[in-house]
Amino acid sequence: MDSSAWDERYASAPELVWTAEPNRFVVEEVAGLSPGRAIDLAAGEGRNAVWLAQQGWEVTAVDFSAVAVERGRELARQRDVSVDWQVADVMEYKPPADGFDLVLIAYLHLPAAEIATVLSHARGAVRADGRVLVIGHDLANLSGGTGGPQDPDILLTPEAVMKELPGLRIRRAETARRPVTVEGRAVDALDTVVVAERS
Repeated sequence: MDSSAWDERYASAPELVWTAEPNRFVVEEVAGLSPGRAIDLAAGEGRNAVWLAQQGWEVTAVDFSAVAVERGRELARQRDVSVDWQVADVMEYKPPADGFDLVLIAYLHLPAAEIATVLSHARGAVRADGRVLVIGHDLANLSGGTGGPQDPDILLTPEAVMKELPGLRIRRAETARRPVTVEGRAVDALDTVVVAERS
């Protein structure tokens, strides 16, 4: 989907398309880290960016949907935090080199060559001792999980993500279970979670 299609999807929803609460793996991986500068690439409506700001991080949030960014701004106002919002395509947006202690990419699903470009930008943006955190629907989710895109060409695997982060130390790389409720029933979605650190 291009930016206009996402704008339409967000605009047609009376409330947030996604929850206002942060992703559980973001919360897990940020716990214990000293707040610094963070960037959320493909931030959507900003739930993770706003939560990071609430934890004391100085946050930049980037998304190509102006409607999503406006929703993020409103969420930040409600939570009384400041986030630097940028309307830009993460395929073209190049964050400052060595500019961030945390680079977050959550549920960005693109063909392999395109996600490789974004991961390359992420790798260049992380400072020494900083981390890149990648979370997304895992390929195994098609057969063993629930929800998410149904196109195998845009789903993630830990191995595919790690391959695009050469030179970083892998702290975590797994297919993780994320409990969700579907039609009143508790089921697990399967997510790729990769945490890589620049030494």
